[in-house]
Order: sequence, then C-alpha cells, then structure tokens
Amino acid sequence: MDYIYLHGFASSPNSAKARDISDRFTQIHTKLKIPDLNAGDFSQLTIARQIAQVAAEFNNDFTPVTLIGSSLGGLTAAHLGQQNLQVQRLVLLAPAFGFLSHWLPKLGDEEVQRWQQEKYIMVYHYGKQRSLSLSYDFVTDAAQYQEKLLQRPISTLILHGKKDEVIPIEASRDFARSRPWVELVELDSDHALGNVIKEIWQAIRLFCQLP
Repeated sequence: MDYIYLHGFASSPNSAKARDISDRFTQIHTKLKIPDLNAGDFSQLTIARQIAQVAAEFNNDFTPVTLIGSSLGGLTAAHLGQQNLQVQRLVLLAPAFGFLSHWLPKLGDEEVQRWQQEKYIMVYHYGKQRSLSLSYDFVTDAAQYQEKLLQRPISTLILHGKKDEVIPIEASRDFARSRPWVELVELDSDHALGNVIKEIWQAIRLFCQLP
C-alpha cells in the first residue's frame, strides 16, 4: 500500500498537520509522500492540475493507494478515488465539499466579478505567508467537481470539526448520509483540527490498519 498526503488550499507540505502526520508515519517506518500541490506556480492552481499531479505519483505496478487529504486536498482525494481504481482508501480531514459555495460568498459579489473581469485575484497563501495571485480558471475548473459525481463505494473515513468555520460540518454529514461506505467522525475542533491531532492519528492508524 502506498500512502500520499494532499495538503489544503494555499498551504504546503510544511503545514502543521502535514508535518505531524509525516512524523508519525516515520515513527512506524512507513513511507508517506507529500507532493507540493502548488507545483511552483500557485497562480495556475486548479483541482484538475492537482488530480493529474497526484495521479502521476502512483506506481505503474498498480500498487494500491491510500490518500489522506486535508480540506481542498480532501476534495481532490475524493475525486481521485472516483476516477482511479488504484485508490482503495480515503482519509478526508475537513474535506472541502461545496468549496466554492462556502468560499465565494465570503469574498463578496463585487470581488468575484472583479476577479472574473481581471482574471487574477490576490489570495493569502499560508505556506508562503504572503499574498499570491490566483487565476479565475481556478473557479471555472472547481465548478466541475460536484459531490454528486462521487458514487464509487470506496472505503472512506472523514474527520471533521463540529466548529469548522470554513467548511461547515453539515457538508460532510450530507455527504456521508447517502453513502454507507463512508464513516464520519465528528471532532470538537475547528477547520485547522490543530487540537485533535492525536485523535486524528489514532483514527487513521486504526482505519488503515497501520502498525
């Protein structure tokens, strides 16, 4: 089994969660790949690009893959699992289901219209700790990735904070309700899940049958 971690939007492989989970995989002598989904050019980020980039990490010998995805990385992981039979397990941390419907209203109609007209907007990038430009292609691409397309019965664990201020827990509740192959664990945390990393690791270890 190969394990790949997908970090969130405007984040990096150096995020607190990525580092913590990577350290725990190291302790049990299990390899965890963490590709940089910024791919050297955050401005041209799309979910389609992320899917292609992560799929390129898969071994050609059809080794099964477990994807661990955080936020937008979780949404990307779910669509990879739908498209690629090599993906046999998903662990989704506060997955960004309905991402545009939650994010765009926070920007406001005027800002979104300006973005569409001017093609680029400045977005704060937590990995770089500064604002970077992002193409409107991100929005048009993301609109294609609807949850209703995710119907492959793939073994899935979702860990989501009940106080999530970015992606409401209702998004994961709705997703799990109609998919009996999905296990949802609700945690007393926010979107960052920083205070429950031990519980997250215990759940991952059990679900993935790790040593």
